[in-house]
Amino acid sequence: MSNTSYRIPIRLEFFICLFLVAATLTVYWQVRNFDFVEFDDDIYIIGNPHVRAGLSWESLRWAFTESYAANWHPLTWLSHISDVEFYGMNAGLHHLSNVIFHIANTLLLFFVFRQMTGKIWQSAFIASMFALHPLHVESVAWISERKDVLSTFFWLLTMLSYVRYARQPIIHTYLAVLFFFTLGLMSKAMMMTLPFVLLLTDYWPLGRWRTEKRRVIFEKIPLIALTVVSLTVTFFAQKKWGAVGNWDVYPFTLRTANALISYVRYIGKMFCPSDMAFFYPYSHLLSWRKSAGAFLMLVLLSLLIMRNARQEPYLITGWLWFTGTLVPVIGLIQVGSQAMADRYTYIPYIGLFIMLAWGIPKLLFLLRSPGFVTMGVPKPGLGNEVKILIAIGTAGIFTIFMTISNLQAGYWRDSISLFEHALDVTHNNRMAHSKIGSILYRQGKTEAAAAHYAEALRIKPDDANAHNNMGLILARQGRTDEAIRYYNEALRLDPGLAIACNNMGTALEKQGKRDEAIRYYSQAVELKPDYAGAFNNLGLVLLRRGDTQKAIAYFQASLNIRPDHAETRNNMGAALVHNGRQDEAIVHFRKALELKPDYVRAYNNLKKLSETRQ
Repeated sequence: MSNTSYRIPIRLEFFICLFLVAATLTVYWQVRNFDFVEFDDDIYIIGNPHVRAGLSWESLRWAFTESYAANWHPLTWLSHISDVEFYGMNAGLHHLSNVIFHIANTLLLFFVFRQMTGKIWQSAFIASMFALHPLHVESVAWISERKDVLSTFFWLLTMLSYVRYARQPIIHTYLAVLFFFTLGLMSKAMMMTLPFVLLLTDYWPLGRWRTEKRRVIFEKIPLIALTVVSLTVTFFAQKKWGAVGNWDVYPFTLRTANALISYVRYIGKMFCPSDMAFFYPYSHLLSWRKSAGAFLMLVLLSLLIMRNARQEPYLITGWLWFTGTLVPVIGLIQVGSQAMADRYTYIPYIGLFIMLAWGIPKLLFLLRSPGFVTMGVPKPGLGNEVKILIAIGTAGIFTIFMTISNLQAGYWRDSISLFEHALDVTHNNRMAHSKIGSILYRQGKTEAAAAHYAEALRIKPDDANAHNNMGLILARQGRTDEAIRYYNEALRLDPGLAIACNNMGTALEKQGKRDEAIRYYSQAVELKPDYAGAFNNLGLVLLRRGDTQKAIAYFQASLNIRPDHAETRNNMGAALVHNGRQDEAIVHFRKALELKPDYVRAYNNLKKLSETRQ
């Protein structure tokens, strides 16, 4: 009898896991054909020479010792580097790595709650909602958000280890908790809220808070110490890269109002996921009525939950999980210029899923028809009718969420689809306009690009990047004086904008002002020491001025950063010819043609040099 009762849950767990994997793949299998998008993928992978170089001792050193793109997350970098090592630049396989982590997270989440609560169906519900919810699409379908799925993997391994420790509090199980937590912090700083979540699980469902209060607090001290270190490193990394919003641009009252409204919007999107975009514009015209209404709603919900906390302890755990894990990304410390982001719900929504998983059956139990009640007291159990109702409703929810998630994932297939969709579902989205403008500019559609840049400037007149981009359009049209005015304005608004310094140097060089051009190129590489394009431009202007030796040094600096750039290889070859180092020049010309077989200039340079030597 005992063997049979043991086998049935195991078999049921197997089929639940099979459903979770199949349903997730149904939604996300399409990503194998997706491309990189020009929203951080260009910074994290395409334009990151350290990642594109693949696995090496140098890439390992860089991942652990440098902050890049406003983050210090060495394990995330190593995961991207490993993808390049094994898949090259096949974007579809990079996407599938995210999907694999998401599936692993889903299964781990199921087993964590199964272990903590002993409830198989509630645990399956939480895992299914996590796997299929449309607001989780961004974390899975966006390659650059690898840090989200990777850190969550270690988050859940930490929780699984903690459950083992809670049941068998010995040193090696606690060391496992510390180990996985540390790995998580090295994947994304969002892990900083996990000690708080572990305290919540001590209250419910582990039930340790009443009997081991001092112990459960003491256990979290090493985790909190690691959190403080990670938080400090992350803050300075984001400050260094200018990702932390200025208090003058985002006053605290505005941040607070936006945070309150965002909390309510996240709750709304949990039940009704619609109008999802890669970027939600920050509005400086938030209504005080909306923020006051949001505050009142949150207070009332909190009071209602606290009132029922003793009878329904899962409510307080779920609510504080949701509200607490959102604190680092709710915008009180503004990082970036978005008002909110779908990816921020990847961990916090688990709290709301907990409330639903245990709350819906409880509510239906209390609302059963009088036919199920004897002497005013409900009979134990839900009754077959209620169970059938829950099953049908849950199946319907999962079907709807799978459909919406599949559609939402499709927008991540390429940059244009993603950005145009954002324009369709949001208002005054200057980020989407700027991104589309950049793509159109590279396609040579300058008029269409200018229209998008102009719209970005209408929305945000002090957008330094938009001024720089408009300058690029005018420069391409031969209107150099006007372009310089836009570059000047961009640098006035953001003196640290390296790309505007580089573009200013190019414009001044066209006017024959080489000394001024050199000054701006030098400023660009000073602001951004890994700016390969600015090093190349600095080498070119020095070569034209006859300073060959310095030009070679700058070309080499550019190639150290971006060794696969054909134009820089050709320029290096030309400089080496002037320096009398013809054999070395031939190597660079040939490498340029290997990288870009239709590169006419490199072909002509190689041919001319070969003829001269004959």
